[in-house]
Amino acid sequence: MAPIRVAVDIGGTFTDLQLLDEASGACWAFKTPTTPADPSEGLLTGLQDAAERFGFALADIGLILHGTTIATNAVLERKLAKGALLTTHGFRDVLEIGRHLRTDIYGLKAEPRSLLIPRQYRYDVTERIRADGSVETPLDEAQVGDLARRMMDAGIEAVAVCYLHAYRNFDHERRTAEILAKAAPGLRVSLSHRVSPEMREFERTSTTVLNAVLMPVVGAYLERIERRLADTGIAATLYLVQSNGGVTTPAVAAEQPARLLLSGPSGGAMAMQQLAGLLGERNLVGLDMGGTSTDIAVVRDGKTTVVTEGAIDGLPVRLPMIEIRTIGAGGGSIGYQDTGGGLRVGPESAGAVPGPACYGRGGIRPAVTDANAVRGVFDPDFFLGGAMTLRIDKAEAAVESLAQPLGIDTARTAAGMVQVANAAMASAARLSLFEKGADPRDFVLVPFGGAAGLHAIGVAAELDMRRVLFPADPGTLSARGILFADIAHDLAETRLLPASADALPMLSEMAERLRSAGTAVLNRDKVPAAQQRLDLTADMRYRGQGYEMLVPWQGEIDAEGLAGAVAAFHAVHLERFAHQDLTEVPEIVTLRVVARGLLDKADAATASDYKAAPAKGLRTVDGVETAVYARGAIGETPVNGPMIIEEPYTTLWLPKGWSIRHVKAGNLLAERG
Repeated sequence: MAPIRVAVDIGGTFTDLQLLDEASGACWAFKTPTTPADPSEGLLTGLQDAAERFGFALADIGLILHGTTIATNAVLERKLAKGALLTTHGFRDVLEIGRHLRTDIYGLKAEPRSLLIPRQYRYDVTERIRADGSVETPLDEAQVGDLARRMMDAGIEAVAVCYLHAYRNFDHERRTAEILAKAAPGLRVSLSHRVSPEMREFERTSTTVLNAVLMPVVGAYLERIERRLADTGIAATLYLVQSNGGVTTPAVAAEQPARLLLSGPSGGAMAMQQLAGLLGERNLVGLDMGGTSTDIAVVRDGKTTVVTEGAIDGLPVRLPMIEIRTIGAGGGSIGYQDTGGGLRVGPESAGAVPGPACYGRGGIRPAVTDANAVRGVFDPDFFLGGAMTLRIDKAEAAVESLAQPLGIDTARTAAGMVQVANAAMASAARLSLFEKGADPRDFVLVPFGGAAGLHAIGVAAELDMRRVLFPADPGTLSARGILFADIAHDLAETRLLPASADALPMLSEMAERLRSAGTAVLNRDKVPAAQQRLDLTADMRYRGQGYEMLVPWQGEIDAEGLAGAVAAFHAVHLERFAHQDLTEVPEIVTLRVVARGLLDKADAATASDYKAAPAKGLRTVDGVETAVYARGAIGETPVNGPMIIEEPYTTLWLPKGWSIRHVKAGNLLAERG
């Protein structure tokens, strides 16, 4: 009845949309400027403009899958709710004590720690649960009621409740929530056993606190966007993209907003995994370069890497998420001269407002996009498919303002800015691969995002990579990955057990509880039984190690399944650390279940109009006369660079020494000669 499926990726500069008509298979890409003050405004504008351009009614939209940076930006900009922490007596300073990790090992003082809740709002509560889950000290319920009143008087908007060993026994946390609901009904409450039910007090507390102070921010945004959709006449089902690559309902997102911290970037990683299956390329490195930053993700053996812990602005987050490395290098990154007289780029960005100087919106400082404009790669009248006209004169003036103190000409400054940005991205990609014991030469680089097509070959050259895959609709590829996402819920239970036959009865009990809980949340989401899937994994380590690795658990909780998990652990440990001990019995720390609800999907029509055609013109790039092709003019026969390839939402640059051809479904493969 409502055949249009929409995927939205709201970035710092542009809001990307991918739209699929499930009746016809038609798939469209669309971009609109982000509205930083209220991202939902830009989203609604994009939906209205896309409906007008592609000829469908807003009432035809049946499903919206929304990737957002609202949680990430709130943390980075510290636009968070006023929060408090309730924790076991004696543990109020866990956030400040941390892990005693020191980047400067000779420093006389500890590095400053980022604290989201000041000490005056971190409260000791009389209670204690032992590591085995038994009660040592009962909860002082009267004290909790008194603290509720004190928090209301202090204007606290959200409270994190994180008691010692609540991952083993959460009765005290549950009872605390009941007392707070009666004594302070307007208070948002984040419970550690619901957010991150795992051991390690510092990481669990950090995650729970982060979740608490995000609850009012994300909740208000979701209320706003649902109201805007209703007012516009859009009755579509709305899902939010999580850091684990799955989607969830607005109700779950409002209760656990910390799961949205990598919402946008995870879409690109999902799209790469889809590309790996489509093209039979098992090893890919994704380079998602937008206006503000670049996200790097790795697909190895056809799959992305999921980690159980990450960090946002130095704040630990103990939640499953796709492994993504982010650096401050984007089209809007500002070039400047450092104190040593050298040329630097980023992480400061011109953002969407005012944006690079060439946008003509008041920006005067040189951005990477201005440098590319000075190089000559853009048709100023075809930027965003003609939706925006670039001011090349303003770009030249901005770059000239940097060239003067550097003592070099404008053209060399522009080229230098591009080289510096390329080197930063290559360094981050190299680190992502070396951490996995992988060689960049065994991978294919996949550039996407609005700016990556101009930098991909330079990054590949830095990494000595010989192949670059330019995907179809690269400017909106993250939204494309979101378009075919499924519902996903992460559940976990911590219990230190040897990976031996003696532990199988306990592991069976844990798996049964997790699977039952997974089925329950999928039933709550109204996912039919035939579309439910429960995937089991385990966190494992050698005895005595401080951290674990995530390994898949194939089959049942029996001797065969255990042997497979142990073998997988040894193999992953060898791959990651160049060491394994096959005589050692590993330790199982946490058992996990990912409950997936498989959403119905229609096949999108694949591109079929790629036929070799002559260049549509010439353009001077870096002082060299260069052929300009439309993307559809690249056929199966390789074409040699140098060349510019234009499409509505991005521009691709192929220098001399590289050739390019169409391989499948609109994807172009460039190879070094």
